[in-house]
Amino acid sequence: MLIQNTNPLSVAPEQERVKRGFAREDLFVCVHEQFLTETARVADVVLPATMFVEHDDVYQGGGHQHILLGPKLVEPPGQCRTNHEVICALAARLGAKHPGFAMTARELIDWTLRNSGWGTLAALEAKRWIDCQPDFDTSHYVRGFAWPDGKFRFKPDWRNVPFRSPFHAGPVDALPKLPDHWEVIEEADEAHPFRLATSPARHFLNSSFTEMLTSRAREGRPEVMIHPTDAGALAIADGSEVVLGNARGEVRLHARLFDGVRRGVLIAESVWPNAAHADGRGINTLTGADPIAPYGGAAFHDNKVFIRATRAAG
Repeated sequence: MLIQNTNPLSVAPEQERVKRGFAREDLFVCVHEQFLTETARVADVVLPATMFVEHDDVYQGGGHQHILLGPKLVEPPGQCRTNHEVICALAARLGAKHPGFAMTARELIDWTLRNSGWGTLAALEAKRWIDCQPDFDTSHYVRGFAWPDGKFRFKPDWRNVPFRSPFHAGPVDALPKLPDHWEVIEEADEAHPFRLATSPARHFLNSSFTEMLTSRAREGRPEVMIHPTDAGALAIADGSEVVLGNARGEVRLHARLFDGVRRGVLIAESVWPNAAHADGRGINTLTGADPIAPYGGAAFHDNKVFIRATRAAG
């Protein structure tokens, strides 16, 4: 297994299953990484990877409609290699053939821009970015929606909705015919009366940031936000150690009382490494891996859990 750009031993759901999988004797793992992450620590081989200023890249940013060039600014240290260099080197050794394997990163960016109708690398370098926002009438649906009759569809054809994923997953045929709440993932019950959301933290955009000492210092420690009324009913004090759990396992962290959280909801921000928790089990121990309809993926923010204090609040 070759792993690039992800850290499954921290970020994948159902962590106990993931850990058992990586512990298999018949699994050989190579991790190409910038940091010695938890996944890199269990790898058989670790390859050093470049940082974003050490290679040429192109970005389609989330939250805006621009194509951005990320040019190489400095030489990488030591034997650090880019994703593209590692893949091309593997292809050469394995005898794999593809036009992209013979291209440099800059050539690949130029080919991608030309073949997607967004000009050339030279033009992007001159402009620094490309604004992909459609004209006002199109982006504001002045002339209607992208159907032959221009009308909006409230009733989706779930099996034929265009999406980047080529396959369907989960109970697609059971999806509501019209937009509605769908009690299909995990509803709170008597044994697990709270809903858990594992939201990103302000300083931990992804698990790479947990390797930064400054980010760790700003976040402090693994915590779970709980409404003060819920906490009081369970004798949970602000800052006290608590246990969150469900059928997948248990996690220890500290409570933070916050009246901005809805009652019955717990929010554990960030993707702290497993090692940052007292028992070595991170928050994704509790998240499920069942595929959600219509296109799969884990429902990280739909988990039922219990919470209890590890000792009586005093």
